[in-house]
Amino acid sequence: MSTLYVTQDDAFIGKIDERLHVKYEKKTILDVPLIKIDGVVVLGRATVSPSAINELLQRQIPLTFLTGTGGYLGRLEPEVTKNIFVRKAQWQAAGNTPQAIHLVQGFVRGKLKNYRNTLVRRQRESNDLDLSGAIERLDNVIAPIDTTQNIDSLRGLEGAGSAAYFGCFNEMIRNTQFTFSKRVRRPPTDPVNSLLSFGYSLLRHDVQSAVNIVGFDPYLGYLHCDRYGRPSLALDLMEEFRPLVVDAVVLSTLNKQLLKVEDFVTEPLSHAVSLTNEPRKTFLRLYEQKKLSEFKHPVLGRKCTYQEAFALQARLLAKYLMGEIEKYPPLVLK
Repeated sequence: MSTLYVTQDDAFIGKIDERLHVKYEKKTILDVPLIKIDGVVVLGRATVSPSAINELLQRQIPLTFLTGTGGYLGRLEPEVTKNIFVRKAQWQAAGNTPQAIHLVQGFVRGKLKNYRNTLVRRQRESNDLDLSGAIERLDNVIAPIDTTQNIDSLRGLEGAGSAAYFGCFNEMIRNTQFTFSKRVRRPPTDPVNSLLSFGYSLLRHDVQSAVNIVGFDPYLGYLHCDRYGRPSLALDLMEEFRPLVVDAVVLSTLNKQLLKVEDFVTEPLSHAVSLTNEPRKTFLRLYEQKKLSEFKHPVLGRKCTYQEAFALQARLLAKYLMGEIEKYPPLVLK
């Protein structure tokens, strides 16, 4: 099962028998069995028929709407699961509780260790690449995480570690067409930041789906502050996946020269940079391939895909909050 991406503006999404049917100008552009779909993402404008919406809701398949540049608009999904006990435990742990501090430590440690392992791996693969300074800075930031008992201080460590990582991100790009100076988000104003932001929007859709399936309230998090409309818990849980999934896809795409500078356009007023339609399909295909690639889960000791790992980590989080396991183990891969 995988996510269906609809990228054609003004497409019509309908249902025929047990299949999702996408048409544009009366021509079929996608025809997929519903049994093979675990999510639908619309990028840009599209019309969705009532019968298709009804079928997606009955099958518990979320429908997410993004702008053409990957900005999040909203999502339509089934009723939240009936597991009130998970949400009760989630709310009881809110604030500066020992459980919340432990979880924030885990989210930050998982993200920064995966940052560090990415740098170590890239340096090992390239003899002319020296990332030792950034690796040392990350080591210094990671070291005090387990003894830091203040959530704001942990957020500071996360920020310092991210600065060290993105400070040398440009050195890992082995394609002279593209450069990266710093992380720019709203809006991204260069191709590399555009790919990162687009990838993180896709990752948010996938992780939020996993959070909802397990029964959490996606808007109550621990690392990310409460904000109206922000799915803070989904953002918390996706931290450890950022370098493993999105950053890996971005670096691989650029270094294999699968995209060119000409594949990006700049919006004249906001200066937002985004992919054109066909190259965007290329990136979506690469992201989907990464999600479905397998690795050995370090805690469970068995092979799984990243798509499965989103739900596995959400379930481990629920087990910790419910008191079924003593610690939350973030996903860290070497």
